[in-house]
Amino acid sequence: MKIVAIISGGLDSATMLYKLLNEGNEVHALTFDYGQKHKKELKAAYILTSGLGLPHKIVNIDQIKELIQGSALTSDSINVPEGHYEEESMKATVVPNRNMIFLSLAMGYAISIGAEAVAYAAHAGDHAIYPDCREVFVDSMRVVAKLCDYKPIQILTPYLHKDKGDIVADGIKLGVPFNNTWTCYAGREKACGKCGACQERLEAFKKNNIKDPLIYEEDE
Repeated sequence: MKIVAIISGGLDSATMLYKLLNEGNEVHALTFDYGQKHKKELKAAYILTSGLGLPHKIVNIDQIKELIQGSALTSDSINVPEGHYEEESMKATVVPNRNMIFLSLAMGYAISIGAEAVAYAAHAGDHAIYPDCREVFVDSMRVVAKLCDYKPIQILTPYLHKDKGDIVADGIKLGVPFNNTWTCYAGREKACGKCGACQERLEAFKKNNIKDPLIYEEDE
């Protein structure tokens, strides 16, 4: 199957990418620069896809920051909160309507190149905070994807009912180079280890009894 995969450079989308390739699919990677503070993930996405020799587009849509304010990931006036994803403070990391925007653009790209599907790495650990990673959202987008063009587009979410620990376990089997992925939201040179994204990542590696290969600020 020919698939457009939304690749952030993070652990989840990297593992999804390897999974799709392992299943024999033709994958075209798509990454968005939406004005996020943690731009290091863009470099991670480039390294991942380059190493696999895949077609990869990094699309600059950072001007949408003017329309989707109020998130710690895009607004300079809001600090990235520390703590676990399930804490109320983590709602500050929600970027308004981000996945609908990404999926809409990815569907347009898929239609233009004759791809049959779009894939993104929503997972169960995101459900508590992110509305656009929940099953009801995915189901609704699947309806839209069948109607947006003459030929229906599938939306694939292989990890929708898996948590990050499950994704790390899958990545180990698939040989994902976790050292080339980036998760931290803080936007600094090294991963902070304290934001919700970092904590969830560290817990996932601990669940699998292996050490995260990334170097964190606290490791100094």
